[in-house]
Amino acid sequence: MDANEEHLDGFIPAHGGYRNLITFQKTEIIYDGTVFFCNRYFGKYDRTKEQMIQAARSGKQNIAEASMASATSKETEIKLTNVARASLEELLIDYEDFLRTNKLTQWDRNHRLSLRFDELNKTPNAAYDTFKKAIEHEDAEISGNVLRSLCKVNIYLLGQQIISLEKTFLKEGGLRERMMYARLQYRNKKQQ
Repeated sequence: MDANEEHLDGFIPAHGGYRNLITFQKTEIIYDGTVFFCNRYFGKYDRTKEQMIQAARSGKQNIAEASMASATSKETEIKLTNVARASLEELLIDYEDFLRTNKLTQWDRNHRLSLRFDELNKTPNAAYDTFKKAIEHEDAEISGNVLRSLCKVNIYLLGQQIISLEKTFLKEGGLRERMMYARLQYRNKKQQ
């Protein structure tokens, strides 16, 4: 049975499927872009390079881990989703530090290239190739701002995902409640 299939008489809900989450897809773009950016703009032994790549990786991996953990723990799913968001916040600050310390402009919402980013960001099923020209642009300001913008978008989306997870928990409960309900259903079927 696939991790996403819910078995009819059980209490473990559908889980996994993180590759279908837009937050995972965007974080994968952020990770790949961060690896490119750091290899281009930081020295081999620069600690910032390692920290930025690890923050991007943590964002991506924690979304996947949260999705798989959701089978048995909504609490763990919510916590790991928040860890992913916190990791991307750390990465966002690193991009802002890079732009500021290199005296490069941080685009505001109305900057013409920020508006172009917004158009690209609406691309259905966006992948690294959607943003590649901008991420791999020779101008560090463009590359840094695009990755910064991707971080900001995904931090927002992860916040919305956490709110959705909270609502789902309030409506459906956690593992113990599902276990008890499944057990009662089983008993009732046996008695009929």
